Amino acid sequence: MLSNSPAFLPTDDDAVHRCVVNRRLYQFSSANSCGQRSSASSLIHRMYATRGYVSAALPDEPPPTRMTLVASEHDATVATLSIGFDSTMGLHVDALFLPEVDVLRKAGRKVCEFTTLAMDQLVRSRRVLASLFHMAYIHAHRVRGFDTLLIEVNPRHVLYYRRMLGFEVMAPQRHSARVEAPAVLLGVNFSYIREQIERFGGSLDGAPGERSMYPDFFSPSEEASIVHRLMPAEHAAQHVAAPRCAAPRLLQA
Repeated sequence: MLSNSPAFLPTDDDAVHRCVVNRRLYQFSSANSCGQRSSASSLIHRMYATRGYVSAALPDEPPPTRMTLVASEHDATVATLSIGFDSTMGLHVDALFLPEVDVLRKAGRKVCEFTTLAMDQLVRSRRVLASLFHMAYIHAHRVRGFDTLLIEVNPRHVLYYRRMLGFEVMAPQRHSARVEAPAVLLGVNFSYIREQIERFGGSLDGAPGERSMYPDFFSPSEEASIVHRLMPAEHAAQHVAAPRCAAPRLLQA
């Protein structure tokens, strides 16, 4: 019988990871095939449209500096999140927040971004969202060594990301022509996320009073297993240009 709690399940494919959430089995992987990317694009378009946002389809071939992750159930994409790795090509957040991002680069930060988050309204599971975010964190920080995460969010979502994941406001509200909506730049150190995972990851109801999303993440031992399995597959396929930055320093709030 499937457990009520999130649990990482091994597979024969090092790039595919399965997780049981509320007795339902979800599969997490990179959207590398045309079918996966089309399904992710469809979900993004559908979810963004319900909020009045504009969205663009994912390219048929993933650019070398971007990665799209998907969560699926019975081969149906139920959630997606993309990672942008900083390089000479820059990031999406540069369009609105280039001065603030360049400050981080000049300070030696290795910057990446999470973009185009979408989840099917029929799922709406905090644990699926936490698992997807955790997988993105593993790819960006544990495998590729980026140390600073940036996101653009609608102003009304700022409090959620601050409370649930520990983000801080990095720049004031501006208008994003990419989605035709206002946006605020948020940032967080991956070292902070790692500390929270080590403290709360996998504890679920065993962290009384903790209101963040981190108890819904994988446990540190489950994360270590995923990292171990991902390393060979990731390094074999990695063609990301070197980040523009050097040694990490602490992100100032």
